[in-house]
Amino acid sequence: MIEVIKETLVDSIKLLPFLFITYLIMEYIEHKTSNKVKNTIKKSGKFGPLLGGIFGIFPQCGFSVSATNLYSARVITLGTLIAVYLSTSDEMLPIFISEAVSAKIILKILAIKLVIGIIAGFLIDFVLKFINKKQNKQEEEKIVEICEKEHCNCEHGIVKSALKHTVNIFLFIIIITFAINLLIYFIGENTIANFLQNRPVLGPVIAGIIGLIPNCAASVIITQMYLQSVISEATMISGLLVGAGVGLAVLFKTNKGIKENVKITLLLYCMGVIPGIIMNLIF
Repeated sequence: MIEVIKETLVDSIKLLPFLFITYLIMEYIEHKTSNKVKNTIKKSGKFGPLLGGIFGIFPQCGFSVSATNLYSARVITLGTLIAVYLSTSDEMLPIFISEAVSAKIILKILAIKLVIGIIAGFLIDFVLKFINKKQNKQEEEKIVEICEKEHCNCEHGIVKSALKHTVNIFLFIIIITFAINLLIYFIGENTIANFLQNRPVLGPVIAGIIGLIPNCAASVIITQMYLQSVISEATMISGLLVGAGVGLAVLFKTNKGIKENVKITLLLYCMGVIPGIIMNLIF
């Protein structure tokens, strides 16, 4: 139990800098930037999936939290958010490096996740462009609503307001992380591994479910099972594609609309599992 508590605190504390910096950026965008800057962000939004995919491949789950907060404020598009979720690898890269995995394998896996993330992101934004032609206007209004209804410390400056939001989300992350770590502790990694071994279709499906766990531990479990030859490379990729760290937990906390959040989660799951199943069946 002590280890569970320790791991919970370590995983959560690592996110503090990302949270605070993200809220500072949001506060600045919402309160200090001119219309010209907002228009620039709006015009460059179509390149969001590309940038989101590239930044997402860096280790740790902090960037998915940042992207989630920015999406909740409608600063970035859904395609950009999904691109970040799909490309981010959480703890995979540090584990691979520590285990002396060849650079060829690391770059291959990162490249696959990056390409899938970017393609999925652009495809989602392309489809939404025709489904909702008034999306841009609604996103701009959403930013104003968040400022007026949720930022109750706006008058105290962006630093204090950002700090308040950071503390609120940080406490939420600690609670969720502790509950998840406790569940993993009692079930055990070996039990989870037994469900994934040598199953080309079911493997990615279950790996994707594990990836949905809003915690960095999910990527650790999936990566270690791959290194121990319990699951295939394709199955691992499915789990890592779906895995977005605590990004999903923050999404349900900050983005209003449970139905929308559920749809985003299902979309992420399908975008991650389908490529894994295809790769397992072909290779």
